[in-house]
Amino acid sequence: MHIIHKLAGLALASLFIGNVAAADLEVKDPWVRGTVPAQKVTGAFMQLGSKGGVTIVGAASPAAGVVEIHEMAMDGGVMKMRAVKRLDVQPGQPLELKPGSYHVMLIDLKKPLAAGEVVPITLKVEGKDKKTEAVEVKAEVRALTAAPAMDHKHMH
Repeated sequence: MHIIHKLAGLALASLFIGNVAAADLEVKDPWVRGTVPAQKVTGAFMQLGSKGGVTIVGAASPAAGVVEIHEMAMDGGVMKMRAVKRLDVQPGQPLELKPGSYHVMLIDLKKPLAAGEVVPITLKVEGKDKKTEAVEVKAEVRALTAAPAMDHKHMH
């Protein structure tokens, strides 16, 4: 019976790794792209939502020396990446941080990241009242070749 309780606890804990809600910010499906041994940068991706609207004003992680919010966008026919100081999450409008778009950049990694590991990321969230709160996210490392989870509700 004791083992069943432990297994149930582990199963319940694993449910919380994928979704986080705090500071009027909901985070779904957070993940980090795995790395090769000498690689010093990677990206973290997730879906963000807010009922009242918030702004991401920073990020941190013990896995990296520097953590920035980045945007990838076309500029004169060339894809360019740049850091952004603030990222608005509009009320009731999900915002997807994904490859080729907005994402969290982990720079100066402390060690290579292998599939199955979990990377803690702290998002600094500013509410409408201008108060800043920290939202802790646990992002699973996926294989270097991983793509975002696909929604398979359509017919093939």
